[in-house]
Amino acid sequence: MLKHYLNIARPDHWFKNVFMLPGLIMGLYYTGFILEDTSILVIVLGILATCFIASANYVINEWLDMEFDKYHPVKKNRPAVTANLKGKYIIAEYILLAVAGLTISLWISRIFFFTELFFLVMGFMYNVKPFRTKDKAYLDVLSESVNNPIRFILGWQLIGIDSMPPSSILIAYWMGGAFLMATKRFAEYRFIGDPALAALYRKSFRNYTEEKLLISTIFYALCSSFFLAIFLIKHRIELLISFPFLALLFTWYLHIGFDRNSIVQTPEKLYQKKGFVAYVFFLFVLLVVLLKLDIPALNWFIKN
Repeated sequence: MLKHYLNIARPDHWFKNVFMLPGLIMGLYYTGFILEDTSILVIVLGILATCFIASANYVINEWLDMEFDKYHPVKKNRPAVTANLKGKYIIAEYILLAVAGLTISLWISRIFFFTELFFLVMGFMYNVKPFRTKDKAYLDVLSESVNNPIRFILGWQLIGIDSMPPSSILIAYWMGGAFLMATKRFAEYRFIGDPALAALYRKSFRNYTEEKLLISTIFYALCSSFFLAIFLIKHRIELLISFPFLALLFTWYLHIGFDRNSIVQTPEKLYQKKGFVAYVFFLFVLLVVLLKLDIPALNWFIKN
């Protein structure tokens, strides 16, 4: 039974905290890539705290979705559905993970603590009635994808910066996350293949169709691109070179979303798409290089 309680904390999903990395790198850029002696320890503990908070959110997600997951072709095999888990142990696990994450966060800094607390609260609102934003069309995507800019801010704060990152990059990051989440919804809806059954599994699907979901992915991608362009031109013009490559990343991900039983339904398994992973790594290296490389000729885009 202990294995089931560990499984619902989804440690295999901790990789999603890689979304802290851009915030971390951007924070290093703004501080001149200078690390203090204790910085590595702070970064490691900050990532661990975020993993604990994320797992707390996953625990209540699986427990409160139990009655809905039984209608999903694959999720019906989750421990919360198939095993006789006890509510009191679920609550205890949630509290333990939340307290552990917040305690470590408070040791790092007060502002980091309050950001982690916001992360926890958003998970609560996403899963728990009367809020349960995951049941409302479009709000389900927007309320879950807000975890992306939260993770960006957490990475930024691990460098010891008390101010907030530029709003343009936060909105771009949020809309980028919404694109990823809407693509996941699109793939799920297509995989289930029955609108009535899909609505039993996820209430928000009552107000979705394939067309609506696909159109929403384009909307989120355009919004992300718009605010990303603002950030690139205003804060680091050299990063403008990466824009076509970022556009290809969005396009490729959506293409994967059209696969039968698409892997975007389970992003933790994206490592199986070796070509896509290699491209993401290339893009990451390109962005790091462009942060350090000065190309004065690009100022032409600002003056003309």
